[in-house]
Amino acid sequence: MSFLGLEGKTFVVTGVANRRSVAYRVAKVLEAEGATVVYSVRSEARKESLGDLLDGREVHVCDVEHDDQIAALAAAVGQKHPVIHGLVHSIAFANYESFSGTFHEVNRKDFLQCVSVSCYSLIALSNAFAKLFEKNASVVTISISTTRMAVEAYGYMAPAKAALDSSVAFLAKSFSKSSEVRFNAVCAGLLKTSASAGIPGYVDHYMYAENVTLRKKALSTEEVANAAAFLLSERSSGINAQGIVLDAGMATNYHDADVVKHTLAGIWPTDT
Repeated sequence: MSFLGLEGKTFVVTGVANRRSVAYRVAKVLEAEGATVVYSVRSEARKESLGDLLDGREVHVCDVEHDDQIAALAAAVGQKHPVIHGLVHSIAFANYESFSGTFHEVNRKDFLQCVSVSCYSLIALSNAFAKLFEKNASVVTISISTTRMAVEAYGYMAPAKAALDSSVAFLAKSFSKSSEVRFNAVCAGLLKTSASAGIPGYVDHYMYAENVTLRKKALSTEEVANAAAFLLSERSSGINAQGIVLDAGMATNYHDADVVKHTLAGIWPTDT
């Protein structure tokens, strides 16, 4: 038996888009540990595109903007798996195509959709699976390392993630009235994923973040997946209602001497 003790357990993983997705990396760790993974993807088209990648796996379709599809997902999973040991919520969406890049110009429809998909879906999925969760199941969502810093590349996603982080605490409290189900977030620094590639200006921020980490090396999706797997396991039984920050030390190193020197060199004249 491995240290994490996940063998023979069943987990629902949402949000796989391709092999670079955090959700896919988490699922691979779980499967390597001997767990059964039930996948939920956004659409039939996404399921078809993942045919080779998820060949032989159980894959369901659920658009989390529709409550009836969430209920149907839980019902379908429950027919085959009466007990679920954990849920991975790795879902987020913002319509950057209609976004000017200036935060206060975001329109109501896009902002509310972002919150609905990126945050409320965790609440809705947790509620739908409540009766299937093992008494001490673990729910893990993927957030960002900080929602207090106005990283322009995130657009209006950070406020939605702030709501997600708060919801983790409220869900943990709410479920504690009838179970020992835990809720935690992996709060990751900037990652190189296909989703992030679609964010205007993200690459520059990613490169900057890499230089600010203590090790001068960016965070990897594998590192996020490993942390998520730990939180899904009983080895993290004492951790609840928390956001575990994974940023390779970035938050402590914004004033790195080399970064400061390079920045000032681009601002101030080098000769007098």
